[in-house]
Amino acid sequence: MPSVLNQARRDVDELSLLLEISELLDRSTDIRDELGPILRLLARRTGMLRGTIALLNRERNEVIICAAHGLTQEQLERGRYQLGEGVIGRVVQEGRPVVIPKVSEDATFLNRTQARALSREEVSYLCVPIKLESVVVGALSADRLFDKSVSLEEDLRLLQIIASLIARAVRLRQRSQEEYEQLVRDNMLLQQELRRKFQPANMIGRSKAMQAVYDLMIQVAPTDATVLIRGESGVGKELVAQSIHYNSDRAGKPFIRVNCAALPEHIVESELFGHEKGAFTGAIRRREGRFEMANRGTIFLDEIGDLSPQVQIRLLRVLQEKEFERVGGTETIRVNVRVIAATNRDLEQLMQEGKFRQDLYYRLNVFPIYVPPLRERKTDILDLANFFVEKYSKENNKYVRRISTPAIDMLMSYHWPGNVRELENVIERAVILTDDDVIHGHHLPPTLQTAEASNTVMKGTLTETLERVEREMIVEALKNNRGNKAKAARQLGISECLMGLRVEKYGIDPRRYKPANLKE
Repeated sequence: MPSVLNQARRDVDELSLLLEISELLDRSTDIRDELGPILRLLARRTGMLRGTIALLNRERNEVIICAAHGLTQEQLERGRYQLGEGVIGRVVQEGRPVVIPKVSEDATFLNRTQARALSREEVSYLCVPIKLESVVVGALSADRLFDKSVSLEEDLRLLQIIASLIARAVRLRQRSQEEYEQLVRDNMLLQQELRRKFQPANMIGRSKAMQAVYDLMIQVAPTDATVLIRGESGVGKELVAQSIHYNSDRAGKPFIRVNCAALPEHIVESELFGHEKGAFTGAIRRREGRFEMANRGTIFLDEIGDLSPQVQIRLLRVLQEKEFERVGGTETIRVNVRVIAATNRDLEQLMQEGKFRQDLYYRLNVFPIYVPPLRERKTDILDLANFFVEKYSKENNKYVRRISTPAIDMLMSYHWPGNVRELENVIERAVILTDDDVIHGHHLPPTLQTAEASNTVMKGTLTETLERVEREMIVEALKNNRGNKAKAARQLGISECLMGLRVEKYGIDPRRYKPANLKE
């Protein structure tokens, strides 16, 4: 059963990727505008290091790379091949795909672009033809880090499907307008079918922990059930709420966010339910609340555990009766709103302490979703980091090609108390600091630095280290107890005899810490 589920999830990932590619191809009249974005999308979703799309110039009998990911402009311009020359030239000439598990062991791999000249890492390479009917018009290639656990056959099959989508898009632009419109309608039906099996477009992560979250989201999105999203701060609870809304029947209606912890207690009611003119000092006109704004749509109540008891009572009524009154008003207002709540607090503990209503808890906890912290899905760290590198490279007008291996090791070994939000901040800082298009270990903040990277490896033997710690604890205890050895011994949980032996061993003078002599 696990293998069947894993295969099903891989199929969902693949369908989601193909959906996004088909949408890219459909949005432009000139297919060449979308080749670069397709390669960037393929890299982000599959871990591809570099990718190229080369097209055949029949007048010159030359194959030219016209779009690339992971290559500089200079490297891209070197990508020219005669028919039959190198792997790309051979694929275009023969019309058959080529898979090279290790490029260092294959003499036909020319590395014409010289993109891999300085790489010390072993790379696998795949190249498939792009065929228009039975005629080869170009080639799609990709390379990735060599990994025995990765199925190159599955990668090859995916590249062949993408190549056929590109060829199909070219054919569409060559057919009559009537045929084209019919094919567009067919493609829309295909996209609708693909959307039924999705990995949310606004979320990144292929770990088992996140797949479990996606499965729950798929089940609850088409319903109107109230959802309670649990998880630590920074894990992406709002992204889950957004995805549920935009994949529901309410997608075209408002999605209203409310951070319950950010609002002062005295205006929370007014923000949620609105107020009438003159309801309180400063209420100079009638104001609609967030629930009215969200009518027929979804309201997202973040940090629900911070609501006051009074607001909890009013919220319970909205959940049960779908109605409320504005602050200072008597008119009953009915709304049709789906509620998605989120919290990083222990609501069960708050109920025991009398700070959260039990009946409200059960109304909110209809369909709970737990979003795991980043430390429990470390296989997603690199995908997230690459996404943020691309995002902040664009924002800062930089071209960051990769994250160095030592930096990756540091990212993977860190415990990420701030979760995805902290990772995003770390990568943004690193992108700003780098000046050689690579994120190195020294670009990461001190909290992520390892002993080797920061040259602070602990020196001394285990015995020496233990003795140093023991001496520090004894000195600290004597300071706290003003040089009284008996009290210091009790604080440390040892006998007065042992304290005397340790004081003598380390040459400590307790008199230094008596009030008259204390200098610190």
